[in-house]
Amino acid sequence: MQAIRSYTQSVSAIMALVMVLSSMWAIPASANIVGTGELLTEQRADIDREALMSMLDREDVKGTLASMGVGEQDVRDRIQSLTPAELADFKQQLAEAPTGEGVVGIIVLFLLVFIVTDMLCATDIFPFINCIR
Repeated sequence: MQAIRSYTQSVSAIMALVMVLSSMWAIPASANIVGTGELLTEQRADIDREALMSMLDREDVKGTLASMGVGEQDVRDRIQSLTPAELADFKQQLAEAPTGEGVVGIIVLFLLVFIVTDMLCATDIFPFINCIR
């Protein structure tokens, strides 16, 4: 009985030491509250992205992009990389555009975004545009 108690004391001392040492390296958990506004902004951005993606499926948009030498996949990648603020701004510009010129406005906006990102060295779509860095 005495032997079992001596083993129990040494095992419990080792276990206590292991628990203390393992808790020293533990990373404390942190949780942030997600506000309703942030959640709505993310959902609105997803809806706007889907609307733009569906516009790219139209034949007239595909033809105009092809005539300008811009690949459809490049435009899809660019839409996915837009921030929620950029999407909201783009949606507002699209709503203000006349109905007949909406497609042309969209294409011009995308070209402007591509040109600006080429100037900032983020992309290399147009070979005639040099980086400003």
